[in-house]
Amino acid sequence: MRKKLRNAFTMIELIFVIVIMAVLAKFGVEFLAQSYNSFINSKINNELQSNSASAVEFVGKRLEHRIKASTIAREDDGNFVPLRDYSDDNASIIEWIGADIDGFRGDSNPNWSGVIDLDPALTNSTRLTSIATNTTDINDLINELSYGDSSINDAALYFVNPDSLDINWGWDGNVSRFDTQLGIAGSQNAIHPIRRSLAALNEFIPIDGNGVDNNFTGVEAFEFYQLAWSAYAIGIDDWNTTTSSGTLTLWYDYQPWKGESYDVDAKTSTIMNNVSSFRFIARDSLIKIQVCVKSLLTNEEYSICKEKTIF
Repeated sequence: MRKKLRNAFTMIELIFVIVIMAVLAKFGVEFLAQSYNSFINSKINNELQSNSASAVEFVGKRLEHRIKASTIAREDDGNFVPLRDYSDDNASIIEWIGADIDGFRGDSNPNWSGVIDLDPALTNSTRLTSIATNTTDINDLINELSYGDSSINDAALYFVNPDSLDINWGWDGNVSRFDTQLGIAGSQNAIHPIRRSLAALNEFIPIDGNGVDNNFTGVEAFEFYQLAWSAYAIGIDDWNTTTSSGTLTLWYDYQPWKGESYDVDAKTSTIMNNVSSFRFIARDSLIKIQVCVKSLLTNEEYSICKEKTIF
């Protein structure tokens, strides 16, 4: 009876298979490593693109509702310059007074109309009558937005005047500038503190920088106004010298016409972490901002910058 032989690999075949497996293992591991690195880089890139775009859009949307003449560049030594023609790189903070856009939009109707009735029987130096304005609704909204810390009695009016870019806004905290109330005609203050009237829902009572009832004698009051209850500032806070990055921060709910400043009296809100650069330049009423965000997930320096121009 013949003995049946089993099929088997020869030694050469086994060596050949081992060599092929080794080659596949070597290049397979490198392929997987490259794929993983590509995935990580793509993930970091997408996150940085999203973060930088979100940050620059947030800043841009805030600046859209600024009172343009009030915008300044705050330098590291505390000095400031108007932002109408700013191209230096010495300022780390952009600061402005914002119009109460939330109150102007209102719910179904604006809380303040932006119109002063110049009829002498309704408006004089001790009171301003604003058509279709509800100071109770304004007060409630400001109270909500400030978390109960501000009211309409902390607000101010800006008489709309496109030629008022050179006016001194009192950013150095000198509240006496708001006592004289000389206004635009006297090249002093373009913004006027007011309080709520107890006699009528559509009346504003002028006050000085210390909250004492004042009047608008000698003030050139315009028919159109904007209402403001807060100034705003944006810049990098908590700078980390090791990572060369910081926190892009919004300061809000402070009133320069009461002598308040962003670094002492304001609330803060984080816009974006790991921001390596925040820059801005201006020409007249145009502002160009740039936000650079970096990644701390890798050992390599990796950052992305986004820019936006705001009118």
